[in-house]
Amino acid sequence: MSTEFKVKRPSPIPVDQELEIFNRYADAKETIKGLEAGIPVLVNGFYSNGMTLIREVQTHLRKTMPNKTFQEQRAYRAAYRKLSNLILIEVDHHKLKVKKAPSIGWLAKLYPENKHFLLPFPQVQGMNSSWQWYQNGLMIPVLRNKIHPYYGTYFPTRFDHLILFDNWLKRYEGAKKSAIDVGVGSGVLSFQLVKHGFQKVFATDTNPNAIIGLKESMGETKMSRKIELAYASLFGPFEKQTELIVFNPPWIPQDGELDSNDEAIYYKETLFPDFFEAAKKRLLPDGKLVIIFSNLSQITEVSKTHPIQEEIEKGGRFHLEKCLTRAVKAASEKTKRDQNWRSSEEVELWILKHQ
Repeated sequence: MSTEFKVKRPSPIPVDQELEIFNRYADAKETIKGLEAGIPVLVNGFYSNGMTLIREVQTHLRKTMPNKTFQEQRAYRAAYRKLSNLILIEVDHHKLKVKKAPSIGWLAKLYPENKHFLLPFPQVQGMNSSWQWYQNGLMIPVLRNKIHPYYGTYFPTRFDHLILFDNWLKRYEGAKKSAIDVGVGSGVLSFQLVKHGFQKVFATDTNPNAIIGLKESMGETKMSRKIELAYASLFGPFEKQTELIVFNPPWIPQDGELDSNDEAIYYKETLFPDFFEAAKKRLLPDGKLVIIFSNLSQITEVSKTHPIQEEIEKGGRFHLEKCLTRAVKAASEKTKRDQNWRSSEEVELWILKHQ
């Protein structure tokens, strides 16, 4: 682990108070009333008891909150997060102190100095899923090898935007000496750049876990010599001009305070102006600025403005060379959310050049 920054993890909660207990004999409705009053509860007995209470909370919220439109779903998720994170589970010597619990390697990896503490149950569920992805790896259609995303790191679950970018890279005829990947995440765009012949990729991210995870997964391989990482916002220490800048920013404007888990989804008002100002200085005169985006905010009526169109219309820094689009595949039939807007959703690949 880097000595420059700390891994991001759910904060351990001290075991220093008597808590309400939820087990198979507890009344779920009464427990939920307590959660709504801000009273935390400890899962006891079996791991499945926590899953039962989570399902009861979801059922309760579905009955009491509308959950159809995009905005309603955001409100539902916020309410669910507030209640569910009051459901706690005990960790003792890197193991969950309930019966028939999964073995989660992150508990030892992320909390080496902590022996006895509590964590919110949904955070533990997330850790369990993340450990499986980290251990087993994930196949991404545009890459030759699996990725092994580190805990708390964004990784793609849909691939239309990656396919759009890969098809563009196949036709790219410019220089391939270097590129900058702003917001590297699990590294997919950087790996694509290397796959298509770029000699050196400079990559940044504001999430320490992204940098820690990629350094760990690349190790001393050839890839680690081709991709240079920095824990920083935007371009960080990379001042030298380059022929290609790639940016896959969040696609939805911020509404209220941002949770750290939302930073890969929602963007702050200053993100795009700051990015374009910095990008102008880093891009070679004949270089290309490639931004992967979506019309999601417009079709869900979250925002009437498009930050890239705004930049082009304002003028002075960049002009549009081309904008490629690709329709997004329909939502999975397994999803319980109403995602009717997906039929109109398109991912976008914006190619800009110096004005």
